[in-house]
Amino acid sequence: MFYLILFTLQSIHPRSYNKFNKMRIFLLPLCFFFLISVYAVSGEDTGFDKKRKFIVGFAQDTMSNDWRIAQVREVERELKKHPFIEFMYTDAKGETARQIKHIEDFISMNIDVLITSPRDAVAMNPVVSRAFKQGIPVVLISRSIITEDYTSFIHPDNKVIAKQAARFMANELKGKGRIFMLRHTPTTTPGIHRTKSFLKEIEKYKDMEIVAIRVADSLRAKAIQATEEVIMKGIKFDAIYAQSDSMAGGAILALKKAATDPKDILIVGIDYISEARDSIKSGEQNASFTYPTGGTEGARIALRILQGEEVPKEIVIDSTMVTKDNVEEVEPIF
Repeated sequence: MFYLILFTLQSIHPRSYNKFNKMRIFLLPLCFFFLISVYAVSGEDTGFDKKRKFIVGFAQDTMSNDWRIAQVREVERELKKHPFIEFMYTDAKGETARQIKHIEDFISMNIDVLITSPRDAVAMNPVVSRAFKQGIPVVLISRSIITEDYTSFIHPDNKVIAKQAARFMANELKGKGRIFMLRHTPTTTPGIHRTKSFLKEIEKYKDMEIVAIRVADSLRAKAIQATEEVIMKGIKFDAIYAQSDSMAGGAILALKKAATDPKDILIVGIDYISEARDSIKSGEQNASFTYPTGGTEGARIALRILQGEEVPKEIVIDSTMVTKDNVEEVEPIF
């Protein structure tokens, strides 16, 4: 590179050539250092054992939810950059027993890293713990278990999100109103924290009341059915706290079907997907909270583990509340 520059200058500008040539004693080491630095930065996979192939297995809860599909795809996209890593994933179709069986299968294969998002924090604790104790690094993303038998847990803070949601709703309703809650899967740690923390915060407002709670597992179809049932029973509500934006979207559809304008109901969701952004812009949803899937972070932690690095026991991903005031500035998670 250095001599190419000299040759070019000599051809087109002899005076500049003479000046540049005198500086070569200083510039040559700099060029050498630059090339070495570029190689060091661009050279990937230097910490891996190239003589073997690694297997990373992801035991997913369900692939019938947009958010969970995106989570798997993020992990897959990141690991595909490394051809010596084989990525496998399973779909438990929303069944705890099936997800346990998939983890057992991965254990029997003696995979190099297990990634999972446990559907049931209690029921799945023994099998996740067994994998960990048998020496398989375990990366939990978005959901945890009841013990600390895992290598790293990556997640946004559901307790904080739920408290912020409760305060926002109380403020918007001026401390008085009836809330209908659509719950995420209640056996998961997000489902537990999004409910308990919300209820604890809302108790501070004596004129705020939870009039109905329905489990819809963060599925749009179940949220439609649950909302229709509540409406059919004549339960009146001023607000909907949907613990995922898929459920918020389902509730909006059910309200429209019942000839109720969603703009007349205070609706708060979690995840901040593109659907939620559009609903906030149109005024049919009032707020959401960004809830990144953690897939990219999970894959990167798995890569660090495979290179023999120490990794954090817990990684908390930032979450942002999105309303009409900042919806134009915040990008949806997908």
